[in-house]
Amino acid sequence: MIRVLIWLSLAMVTACPAFAGDKPRPLMVFAGSASQPPLEEAAKAFEKKTGIPVTLQLGGSGAMLSQIRLAGRGDLYIPGSPDYLELAREQRLVEGEATILAYLVPAIIVAKGNPLEIKTLTDLIRPGLKVGMADPDGVCVGLYAVEVLTANGIAAKVKPNLRGQVESCARAASMIPLGMADAVLGWREFAAWNPATMETVLLRPEQVPRLAYIPAVTIRGCGNPAGAAAFTAFLTSAEGEAIFRKWGYLTREADVRPLAPQARIGGSYRLPEGWR
Repeated sequence: MIRVLIWLSLAMVTACPAFAGDKPRPLMVFAGSASQPPLEEAAKAFEKKTGIPVTLQLGGSGAMLSQIRLAGRGDLYIPGSPDYLELAREQRLVEGEATILAYLVPAIIVAKGNPLEIKTLTDLIRPGLKVGMADPDGVCVGLYAVEVLTANGIAAKVKPNLRGQVESCARAASMIPLGMADAVLGWREFAAWNPATMETVLLRPEQVPRLAYIPAVTIRGCGNPAGAAAFTAFLTSAEGEAIFRKWGYLTREADVRPLAPQARIGGSYRLPEGWR
């Protein structure tokens, strides 16, 4: 039944709202860069299949939310976690049900070969170690990093080792290949972006308080609802799912759950006052 609905959504793009006369109407997508590599590939494949151009605006999920509010336009919002989906709903910037595209797992990212032999979360306390993370005020993975450190009682001990709090997932992932950090508290999936330079150190299952997912939701006042529905359907189709998996993402809860059986999935987390 799901496959039938996906096929119908893709077929409907030829029926009008996605097209103005004979010219495809472009689709504007605001997305957290947690999903940047698969989204870029999927956007090209979707345009080739349907003729509908996809313009991707990528950055921190919080920054993308601000852009939607300031621009007053857009078709799809794809943040890096449900926290920013909740904020978007609170600000009445999105509408309708959200579709889960993939799941994200907090982990430690290190240089290929793990030269400093970072094996556990408590290794981040090691004196002199340079630990990178994203800004928890505007980037979902930074918020999850604080949640992990706080839940495991080591936030205060890791703080002296922090080296910058960058403005997006893409920037956080680049801290390892650029030599800006010895370890990054990021997503497990980062290492698949550049496997020649990075690898993942998984946290112990009990150290992960919460797993994230990447939702896609329609922006309120969407100018191209048929195109937005079709692109979302494509992202969850067999072809779209294969693209996410190629980039190291897990697209089904049954696959991600063994990595943290007791962790919550979804919900939200507010940055502790003492963190700043």
